[in-house]
Amino acid sequence: MDRSWMNARRISEEYEKGVSVFLQYVKENAKFVNGTYFCPCVRYLNQIRQDLGNLHDHLFMFGITRMYTVWTWHGEVLDQPMTSRGTNYVEEWMSDHLEDMIRDVGEDNFRRANLYDSFINDSEQPLYPGCINFTRFFATLKLFSLKARNGWTDKSFTELLELLKEMLPENNTLPIRNYEAKKVLCPMGLEYQKIHACPNDCVLYIKEFASLKYCPTCGLSRFKKISDKNTEEGNHGAPGRKCDNLLQHPADSPQWNKIDETFPEFGIDPRNSRLALATDGMNPYGNLSSKHSSWPLMLMIYNLSPLLCMKKTYVMLSMMISGPKQPDNDIDVYLKPLIDDLKLLWEEGVEVFDSDVEENFHLRAMLFCTINDFPAYGNLSAYSLKGHFACTICEENTNYLQLKHGQKTVYTRHRKFLPRNHPYRRLKKTIQCKPQNGEEVYNEVKNINIVFGKHRKSTYAKNVWKKRSIFFNLPYWSILDVRHCIDVMHVEKNVCDSVIETLLNVKGKTKDGIKARQDLADMGIRTKLHPQTIGRRTYLPPACHTLSKKEKQSFCKSLKSVKVP
Repeated sequence: MDRSWMNARRISEEYEKGVSVFLQYVKENAKFVNGTYFCPCVRYLNQIRQDLGNLHDHLFMFGITRMYTVWTWHGEVLDQPMTSRGTNYVEEWMSDHLEDMIRDVGEDNFRRANLYDSFINDSEQPLYPGCINFTRFFATLKLFSLKARNGWTDKSFTELLELLKEMLPENNTLPIRNYEAKKVLCPMGLEYQKIHACPNDCVLYIKEFASLKYCPTCGLSRFKKISDKNTEEGNHGAPGRKCDNLLQHPADSPQWNKIDETFPEFGIDPRNSRLALATDGMNPYGNLSSKHSSWPLMLMIYNLSPLLCMKKTYVMLSMMISGPKQPDNDIDVYLKPLIDDLKLLWEEGVEVFDSDVEENFHLRAMLFCTINDFPAYGNLSAYSLKGHFACTICEENTNYLQLKHGQKTVYTRHRKFLPRNHPYRRLKKTIQCKPQNGEEVYNEVKNINIVFGKHRKSTYAKNVWKKRSIFFNLPYWSILDVRHCIDVMHVEKNVCDSVIETLLNVKGKTKDGIKARQDLADMGIRTKLHPQTIGRRTYLPPACHTLSKKEKQSFCKSLKSVKVP
């Protein structure tokens, strides 16, 4: 049937006749559901069903998808000589194409990748004992053909395979899942070989050049040499470095010196690494999938200078926790392999070659701290950051106030860490709290027993500590003064968002709403801002930060004109 009309203009007579022919074909051949058919217009791309009237209108309003030259969604069947001529033709086709694949890839590589045996076995193995009409490969191919023609999802195809598996005689070889069926038709696993080349493109280091360390043509080293600048900055915590009494690097912190004093055999070698662990939940699919969460765990080397330790070249992806749900409090289950490696690096170390002095040495490493946003900080530290005792320093002595209208817990009067002569300290008496060190925290949580898993009921509802963090399995963790750090970027972003949304009075985002004003009235403060009821309407008096429409426009123009790196 002529399909050239699909490329014609929608106002032409040719296109109009083509649409009529197409609709007649749909009416005679396509499967319908409640009088509706798949719409092949540019807008819906055979994903939405419409009746014939709407189908006709959409083809003229939006046009037909020009790539849709085979009308498989509307009853047209592809010619498949392979499947119509039976098993003998499939075996003949497999034999011919196997020879081509072996010739292209190489017989040794092909056999090493197990492709040859897999193809031969699947094409010769009967679907079940005594079956003469179908082999494992041919049956899978037929089922996949039905899946493609009818638009079945992977889930529905898996359910069909499971049902057929039960219906067929025992010892049948039908794949039971969609993934297994794909492996039958598209086996993977070809090996590859990494070959070094001269940076100046002189030679490849293979055959007679395989053992050379320098290029025989230009004399350039085969291996990448670390620059002298990076080498000097690599041992940023080494004795003799510049010190100006400013906290510009973790090596300037008291914790760095405490580690050197407590573990002198570790601190004496500046090459021993101190690592920082950063993690946070993310959705790699954006808005395409809401039922997925990925937690990358990144390790940074604090021995490097501030200019290098955060560059992606020196950041290591140590683990990726991926699944349909966030690990939350059960993240310790996934952290166990990483903790085991960190214990090995601390207790035994690994042998490493130092290219600067050209000698092997025993590298040891320790986890200096973690860097997270507030929710991830609660998961790693095992402290409950929600509710009345959200302060990890004050714990049960946290000053809180439960708002009646806003239904939020706020921490007014929390002035314990202001200077003693600050005027705000005299407004309300507060209890001075001393931060707990690692050993005190460990003594408080060491006897907490918890069974991980989301199917278990919570057993720590009345305790501010949810569990004994898995990081306490590290021998040095309890002696560290600062074990978890808050990511400043998240704090700055959240505060900035709240300030801007309140200034611009963004609906649903502003912090200055009717409930906030009602809570001010309950607390008896800022009487000028209390809501006023006049008749049936309630008015909110303007605050000092309230902007007019003109001021909002000026503010947005200022933000738009800002230029940043």
